[in-house]
Amino acid sequence: MSLILENIDHVVNGATHIDGVNMELAPGSFNVLLGRTLAGKTTLMRLMAGLEVPTRGRIMMDGRDVTGVSVRRRNVSMVYQQFINYPALSVFENIASPLRLAKVANAEIDRRVRETAEMLRIDHLLDRFPLELSGGQQQRTAMGRALVKEADVILFDEPLVNLDYKLREELRDELRTLFSERHCIAVYATTEPGEALALGGNTAVLHEGRLLQYGPTEEVYHRPQDILAAEMFSEPPINIVDGRIAGREVQLDGGIQFPLNDDLRTLGEGDFRFGIRASHIALHPQADDDLALEMRVDLAELSGSETFLHVHNERFEMTVLLEGVHEFDPDDRVTLYVPTHKVYAFDRQGGVVHIPAHLGGL
Repeated sequence: MSLILENIDHVVNGATHIDGVNMELAPGSFNVLLGRTLAGKTTLMRLMAGLEVPTRGRIMMDGRDVTGVSVRRRNVSMVYQQFINYPALSVFENIASPLRLAKVANAEIDRRVRETAEMLRIDHLLDRFPLELSGGQQQRTAMGRALVKEADVILFDEPLVNLDYKLREELRDELRTLFSERHCIAVYATTEPGEALALGGNTAVLHEGRLLQYGPTEEVYHRPQDILAAEMFSEPPINIVDGRIAGREVQLDGGIQFPLNDDLRTLGEGDFRFGIRASHIALHPQADDDLALEMRVDLAELSGSETFLHVHNERFEMTVLLEGVHEFDPDDRVTLYVPTHKVYAFDRQGGVVHIPAHLGGL
C-alpha cells in the first residue's frame, strides 16, 4: 500500500494552504510532518484522509486515484490532539466502535480490541469510562480506536502535545515499536524538531504550505537543502551570520576572521551566509579549529536540564544550546567557542553550498 501526492494545491477563499506538494510514502513507512503552526500539516493530513479535496493535483493509494473518494471509502484512521473518546462508552466500546460500524463479527471484535489494548498497555482498563482515566490513558484509548481498524494509513495530528513530558516520551517510544511491527503507512505531525529526530523514519519539512524537503530524518536534519529547511529543522533555529571568503580566510560581519578549513577551501572566494547549530557552540574550547567569539548576554533561558543562551555583539545575534543549568545576567560578557569544521555555508539566495564533513551528532 503506497500513498502518492501529485502536485497538490489546496486553496480556500483565495488563500493557499497547500502549494504544489509532491510526496511518495512507501508501504510500511513512518513519516513525520514537521513545521511550525500554520505550516499546512493538518491540511495535508485531511487531504490524505479524504476529509478535504485538493484544488489541484491527484492523490493515489496503491496505484488507485482516490482524489475525490470520501473518507468513509478509504481505509484511513486519524488521531487528533484532543482526547476524542465517547464519554458514555467503556474503553472496550470506544476501541470497538469503528469495528461495530463496519459490522465485524463479535468474536473478531473481542479479539482485536483485547489485542490492541494489550499492545497499548490498557488491557486492564477495558471496563472503565474515559472520565475515569488519566490523560495518557485517554490518549492511548483514542490511539487504540485508530489502530484496531488495521487501516492502510494512520494519521497522527500532534497527538502528544497535551501530555506532560514524561508521558510524551513514553508514548513516543511505544509508537516507534508499534509501527516497526505493522505494514501500514504512519504519518505523524509535530512542530518540534526534537520529536521528529526521536521518532526517526522519514521527515517532510513544511513551511507556509510548501514542502521544503523530504527524506530519511537524520539525512534531512544533517543535510538541509537551504537555510529555510535548516531553520525549520532546528530548535533553536540554526544561527546564520553573513560573511565572505577572501584569500585563505573567512571574514564574518563585524571584522571577525578565521582560517579556511580543508572543506571550505572548495568554495572559492565570494559572499556567503554561514550557519552553525546552537548545540555545536560551547563555553569551552572543543577542537583545534575553534573560533572564539566575545559576546554579551541578552538572556539565559532555562528549559529543564538545558539552557538557551541568547547573545549578541555589534553586528549579529546568536543562540546557544547548553547542557545543564547555567546562570548569566543580562549584559554579562561571555566567550563562546565555535568549531569551524561544523559550519554550514549557504549562497546569498539561501541554497546550501557546503555541508560539514564532520557533523558530530545532533
